[in-house]
Amino acid sequence: MTQTQNRVLDEIARMFTNAAGAAQGVRQEVETVIRSQAERLVADLDLVPREEFEVVRAMAALAREENETLKARIEALEAAAAPKAKAAKAAKADTGGDASA
Repeated sequence: MTQTQNRVLDEIARMFTNAAGAAQGVRQEVETVIRSQAERLVADLDLVPREEFEVVRAMAALAREENETLKARIEALEAAAAPKAKAAKAAKADTGGDASA
């Protein structure tokens, strides 16, 4: 009887071993399918490479700096032109007032 039990246990152990191998194969198949689907999805998204992103980011930062420089320059020119504009307006008003009197 002991030998029969050993055979039964051996058969059960063999079945579990085969089932574990099959489960591992299924797991590998699922991983492969998921990986290929993820790669296809990323390819369909039309993402930019990191290098291109960094280049465009640097260009945008440079453009922002240039805009700030130009803004400061315009403000300085407007500030310098404001007194001249006021003086010209006052002179015009003075000239216009004498002509009508």
